[in-house]
Amino acid sequence: MIIQSIDYAAVAPALIVAVAAVALLLADAFDVPRRVLGWASCGALAAALVAVVALAAGGGRRATFCVPGGLRGGGPPSCSYVTDQFTLLFQGVVLAAGVVVVLLSLDEITRAKMPAGEYHFLLLAATAGALTLVAARDLVLLVVALETLSLPVFALVGLRRYDGAATEAALKLFLVSVISAAVMLFGVSLLYGATGAMHLDRLAPALARLPADLEPVAAAGTVLVLAGFGFKVAAVPFHFWAPDVYQGAPLPVAAFLSVVSKAAGFAGLAIVLALGLPAYGHVWGPLVAVLAAATMTLGNLMALRQRTAIRLLAWSSVAQSGYMLAPLAVGDHRLPEAVAATTAYVALYAVMNMGAFAVVVAVQRRGPHSRWDALDDFRGLARSSPSVAAALAFFLICLAGLPPGVMGLFAKVVVFRAALAGGVTWLAVVMAVNTVIGLYYYLVWAVRLFGAPPAGARPPVPDTGVPVRAAIAAAAAGAVVLSAAPQLVLQTVSNVT
Repeated sequence: MIIQSIDYAAVAPALIVAVAAVALLLADAFDVPRRVLGWASCGALAAALVAVVALAAGGGRRATFCVPGGLRGGGPPSCSYVTDQFTLLFQGVVLAAGVVVVLLSLDEITRAKMPAGEYHFLLLAATAGALTLVAARDLVLLVVALETLSLPVFALVGLRRYDGAATEAALKLFLVSVISAAVMLFGVSLLYGATGAMHLDRLAPALARLPADLEPVAAAGTVLVLAGFGFKVAAVPFHFWAPDVYQGAPLPVAAFLSVVSKAAGFAGLAIVLALGLPAYGHVWGPLVAVLAAATMTLGNLMALRQRTAIRLLAWSSVAQSGYMLAPLAVGDHRLPEAVAATTAYVALYAVMNMGAFAVVVAVQRRGPHSRWDALDDFRGLARSSPSVAAALAFFLICLAGLPPGVMGLFAKVVVFRAALAGGVTWLAVVMAVNTVIGLYYYLVWAVRLFGAPPAGARPPVPDTGVPVRAAIAAAAAGAVVLSAAPQLVLQTVSNVT
């Protein structure tokens, strides 16, 4: 029997959030006011973010839940939970986005008549899963963390019990989560059956020296694990749930799905491919290239047809997944640089998309059953609230990759460079064409903000509440800082292997 020691400093961010989730659920049983629960949830996420900053300032790599290496324990230990630059960057992104989501939720919970205790419990539980996922270094913990992230989210989507669209969206997301979990577990079982290894640092060398008769089994397991992650990150053809779920979910939950869930999913995918499956890059590399091309193309073409803000952001999010996948299409060739490019893009995208969702929440109609959703409803926003309109225009320009949103341009240049350096030139050409398509619908929406409202209509009046304003200001501040020095993100992840 092995008795494992626990490095509580390493697991502190996830532990803080998990304990807070249980505490808030219990506090709700004692009729603690909704506002207090909301600010306590925000404080717990901020405390976990401070723990991440402290770990980053401490430097070095921390690991816990380790087992001795080798058949007789003579080799280096294999650890299930590791905090390094990669982990801390993604944990910082997840927690910062979580704070913004909670701020956006404070008024939405009351307006939509959602149970506050359950809402914050589910949100923090999903966040704890995301924090664990980006630190996981064995297949079992990866799957458990991924499901800890996924299962609370479908409950969050359906928490507006009176809303038929929300119930339908929750059911669709639940079915997709179950299918993706089954597919991934089957793939994991094949990899374990072929190699006898669960830790990624043991799986990689085992696959490299696998007997020829087991190679088809490992290849099938690799494809199934990739398909499982494809569901989570809404890659084509596993994307079909995203538009309906985004539209049916409460807007803060849609923002959580678009940023936190997607960031964690890509982190898990990068971890598995780079640390566990580099020997099978010739299998998953071409598949990722095809997925990336199909995802960005279909996402952008469908976004062109949308007339509502949420569905446009949903299809845009699908297209953005294609850009994030593109660097990983290099397979095992220059893989560390590819992972760094994907990581940088995900981090920059998180700020841009969270800001856009924050403004859409601010502009939504007051009342639990209706909201400003059509793109034409945003006409004249600059007249009623110039600062909010300027913020949304800036976020859209960043997503389009145009100045002064330098971080959006930098993100696209990074993935272009990674695809070209990895020899996937045809995919870089597809990306260039899709970038032009994306420019159109982002700019069309931005132009509407400064036009005259339809005849007889009033300009939209955004929510002037402190929490929503704080969320928009936080996202805008992050976007401005990253636009001023986008290279900082790439430098942070440049040593990821």
